Amino acid sequence: MDKFSFEIEKECKKTGARAGIFHTPHGDIKTPVYMPVGTQGTVKGLRPEDLHDMHAQIILSNTYHLFLRPGHDIVEKAGGLHKFMNWDRPILTDSGGFQVFSLSKLRKVSDEGVEFSSHLSGQKFMMTPSLCMEIQRALGSDINMALDQCTEAGASYAEAEKAMNRTKIWLEKCAKEHRGGDQILFPIVQGNMYKDLRAKCVEQCTPFAKCGIAIGGLSVGEEKSVMYDMLDFLNPILPHDMPRYLMGVGSPDCLVEGFARGVDMMDCVLGTRIARNGTAFSKNGKMVIKNSQYKDDFRPIEDDCDCYACKHFSRAYIRHLINAGEMLGAELLSIHNLRFLIRLAENSREAILGDYFPEFREEFMRKYQLNGTF
Repeated sequence: MDKFSFEIEKECKKTGARAGIFHTPHGDIKTPVYMPVGTQGTVKGLRPEDLHDMHAQIILSNTYHLFLRPGHDIVEKAGGLHKFMNWDRPILTDSGGFQVFSLSKLRKVSDEGVEFSSHLSGQKFMMTPSLCMEIQRALGSDINMALDQCTEAGASYAEAEKAMNRTKIWLEKCAKEHRGGDQILFPIVQGNMYKDLRAKCVEQCTPFAKCGIAIGGLSVGEEKSVMYDMLDFLNPILPHDMPRYLMGVGSPDCLVEGFARGVDMMDCVLGTRIARNGTAFSKNGKMVIKNSQYKDDFRPIEDDCDCYACKHFSRAYIRHLINAGEMLGAELLSIHNLRFLIRLAENSREAILGDYFPEFREEFMRKYQLNGTF
């Protein structure tokens, strides 16, 4: 535990926004932070150097996917995930629970774990809390996530309560198997959209939260207003003196609104996913660069963006690449979109430290909603 600590530098008096520093064995993370997703040990289409250049402080990888391919034993033989993928900064690994539920149509859930069929081969496996910890220990990630059961929006109270209770049982088993040292375990707060279940789950998780806690089961189909309401509810009851991680949420508007509600860490695959479809983030909303309106537009994606794509290439050129099916187009848009999200977190942090976050939030949301949100 002495290798992990969190200090809050400043809190916004009008919102729940916080600026802090999360100390880890692979470096300090200045929060609030956006974390690019490298599910299978790579952020799609990008090199570690690209991530360094865009000032990525921490990335995510996924226990489920790396377990199936290449296998955590291979990664361990390589010296751990940091060496395997040549990344020298912190790594967070998701438990794989969400992937088990979303990718495997045939599964059997019990207090022991989840029996599921691989989406790659159909082979059956049993993901238990013990195996979840074994995989993440072999991967050598800085932050390990406890195995949890996520429920979809619209789940009944009984379904949400059953999943929450099972999440507690799994958390206890994960904590028992977790070795500590250079790794920290984050429990995950579940309970769907039921506030009494969320409050109970926070109470159950807090004893296991040594230096970090996560919020799961949001952005699973509910309206954003419902998610924001739940974050407003959770903000005052979550442990105050440790990082709060909102899992799988990371559109630009959600980043700012999440930070405003006391969230410190966020991630999402959206930035690279829409890049592959020819769409870019901008401060004025989304830009579908592949559209014909950009065919002779020789400006950068955004004039004030400091990313590699905006420094060197035009909208017209990137549109040409996307429409010609050239890989570089998706790569350049991915670089821009991830840098946009990282910079948005950096600017939010600067606004918190400078005591103008409410004004920053209002101005950003006003401009961003001009062309629609995701």
